Amino acid sequence: MIIVLRAGATEGDVRQVEETLRVKGLSAHISRGVERTIIGAIGDERKLDPELFEGLPAVEKVLRILSPFKLVSREFQKEDTVIDVNGRKIGGRAIALFAGPCSVEGKDMMVDIGGSVAACGATFLRGGAFKPRTSPYAFQGLGEEGLKHLAEARERTGLPVATELMDPRDLDLVARYADIIQIGARNMQNFRLLTEVGKLDKPVILKRGMSATIQELLMSAEYIASEGNRKIVLCERGIRTYETATRNTFDVSAFPVLKSLTHLPVIADPSHAAGKASLVEPLAAAAIAAGADGLMIEVHDRPEKALSDGPQSLRPETFGKVIERLRKVAEAVGRTL
Repeated sequence: MIIVLRAGATEGDVRQVEETLRVKGLSAHISRGVERTIIGAIGDERKLDPELFEGLPAVEKVLRILSPFKLVSREFQKEDTVIDVNGRKIGGRAIALFAGPCSVEGKDMMVDIGGSVAACGATFLRGGAFKPRTSPYAFQGLGEEGLKHLAEARERTGLPVATELMDPRDLDLVARYADIIQIGARNMQNFRLLTEVGKLDKPVILKRGMSATIQELLMSAEYIASEGNRKIVLCERGIRTYETATRNTFDVSAFPVLKSLTHLPVIADPSHAAGKASLVEPLAAAAIAAGADGLMIEVHDRPEKALSDGPQSLRPETFGKVIERLRKVAEAVGRTL
């Protein structure tokens, strides 16, 4: 339920609505706009009668949100959310560009690649310190050592860093080093993990699960938002279908659908969708044309020797050329890259 207050509503009016919700066992999410204050009722709305609020002088109208996801819905917030990370924005006219290796393999490697992608226009540096792998014998990441290498690369390049969190027990450790927490596809419905990152005051990239519907993705985002963290970025990285020509099937339709359902920014990960470096550019172009707010592209200086996902990684020099061509696509749809 959304309670819209009239222009000029006072703090006392806001507290009156908050107290009414509290008595009914619900909490309030307050969004203060230039002219209006909007209060979202969080909890079991069946306990609420709209007449409780409609009679209050400061209340302009009361609306029920019909979608199962409340806080992240376009019904709750009409304006697109723009997330600011140390002066770098995700959402809005400019397309955010996340780039870096799948796995952090060493300090010099991270610093070098960080410098290369920054020179090509990347706005964020990505790299995995903890890696969820299909095989228990595959490289699992460097852990805290890898996080330190990311922090060093951030110091050298000025790029905020994004890295994956797999286990709630590592939350404090990862949050200490990372500017953005990434929840991978395999953990999209790890509700304990979602609840914990929801308590952070730090942006979260939530990747769509391999077989997840769009509604399931949004319900997972709602878990994070319901704990207080609204700095959520959704990521389409391809879903599992019967097709075997690519690593995953890139769902281009997800971008316009999500943009109609949620105010959250939506980015694309064409690297994981394609599984092949040669397919990254066309999928990235399709994502931009479809309305993506950002790209996450894997870059490695020696893909043939990468400890994970080498076949889908672009060399730094190739990455630069790809971004130059993608800028033309962005300009054609009124965006900048």
